[in-house]
Amino acid sequence: MSTHVPSERHSVPMPVHTGIGKPATIAVVAIAIILAGYYQTGWSMVSIWERSDTFAHGFLVLPFSAYMIWTQRHALSVLSPRPDWRVVPLLAVTGFGWLMAVLAGVQVVEQYMFVMIIPIAVWVILGSRVAWALSFPLAYLLLAVPFGDILIPVMIDFTADFTVSALQLTGIPVYREGNFFMIPSGNWSVVEACSGLRYLIASFTLGTLYAYLTYRSLKRRVGFILLSLVVPIVANWVRAYLIVMTGHLSGNRLAVGVDHLIYGWIFFGIVMLLLFWAGSYWQESGQDHGTDSRPAADTRLSALPSAVLPQSILPVTSAVLAIALVWPVYAAYLKNEPVRPSSLELRIADTGEKWKIDQHLALQGPPWKPVYIAPSAQLLQNYQYEGRSVALYMTYYHNQQQGAELVNSGNILVEEDAPWRNLKEERRNILTGFSPLVVNQGQLSSVSDRLLVWRWYQLGEEETASPYMAKFILARNKLLGKRDSGAEIIVAASYDEDPEEATVILESFLKEKMPSIRAALQRAEQQ
Repeated sequence: MSTHVPSERHSVPMPVHTGIGKPATIAVVAIAIILAGYYQTGWSMVSIWERSDTFAHGFLVLPFSAYMIWTQRHALSVLSPRPDWRVVPLLAVTGFGWLMAVLAGVQVVEQYMFVMIIPIAVWVILGSRVAWALSFPLAYLLLAVPFGDILIPVMIDFTADFTVSALQLTGIPVYREGNFFMIPSGNWSVVEACSGLRYLIASFTLGTLYAYLTYRSLKRRVGFILLSLVVPIVANWVRAYLIVMTGHLSGNRLAVGVDHLIYGWIFFGIVMLLLFWAGSYWQESGQDHGTDSRPAADTRLSALPSAVLPQSILPVTSAVLAIALVWPVYAAYLKNEPVRPSSLELRIADTGEKWKIDQHLALQGPPWKPVYIAPSAQLLQNYQYEGRSVALYMTYYHNQQQGAELVNSGNILVEEDAPWRNLKEERRNILTGFSPLVVNQGQLSSVSDRLLVWRWYQLGEEETASPYMAKFILARNKLLGKRDSGAEIIVAASYDEDPEEATVILESFLKEKMPSIRAALQRAEQQ
């Protein structure tokens, strides 16, 4: 009787696992280099966090993301990084998107592209399995981007709709004009601070973190995140109604001025505590806080045949750095263009058959003028024909940069403390006698008068009413080495009751003056 000794050819070698430590260190160093290359974009985000209470949460996003990664340290320790070259094209596309956003001056897109480069770089260097394990913490970084201003008009409208409807249901008579409304005890308006954007962003940021750390089920996480979006919106509507009612019932001694903002934050804090308290009842039984929601996936990931040694990650890391950093280098190259004249002049000859320049005639009502930040040139003129008047405003930009650009949130029709109110804006197709033109139509109102305003952008030979299209055209022109100049043209006329009264006047004016307007801009281009 003999003992059987297995032959060497039947033995199975055990997998070699070197861990994620050294590859992760390489990835962290690569990300630090990328952050240094995009420092201007990063600093633009930090500066917004510093000056805006709405986006001050940005300072917490990176620590929160790091904490979520730390909670996954045990699951990550068994993973074997494997670079994924297939994701390299996505990195290139994101970098190009950042370049186009820089050239167009669309800061929020620039910042989103910048933040997206970080998880994509991790994906390429450490591979799909590691990226999937870190998907939630890496995606959480996107909340650091100061985004949401675009939602303010919509949120203001919804808040005003709810407040007015609730007041009417309460039996209080309301007269509404835009986002301004009057009740027997006084006048109220829904402004930016009342939109609820601050509450929405704070709730979403905290709610997302809470959902990740509290629940394992994807369904419960998504459900709680959706609640963190819906609850602050509805709560803000109720808050606005209660503020108006408090002011109304107290004879406008309470909840007016700054104190209603304080009441708002107290109210919001109570709502958030109730939301988290209710969310605690959704917690799965036997659940460990801070654990990953994919234990089965972690088991599979730990059974990889072999780990990739750090030296094999160096080539892909070098490729990531080269592709990521080429875009800020090229952007810096494009900015080194010849300096054009610092002062320009816009002129329109008074040669029309009907509409003549009138230095003394102005539009009815209190003075009105649109607001622009650091324009290169402006033309403000009044025209008169048969007792009717039209105001023409042309604002021209060249050598555009952040804070001095054609399409900017600071370029507005009406200042907040102005006697005029912007009641309504919409797109409109008009005929100028030469070609159809799409304009942004606005209706402005003061205590005693109304204005119909048409405006559009002129960029070289192209005209558009869309600020997004204007940004795209500017970015395309810069990328192709063309001029980045452009103008916004505004014409305005008064009316009594029906805006169509002013429509006839403006159409008559543009049919005669459009060639002169375009010629003035062409002369500015040649200076």
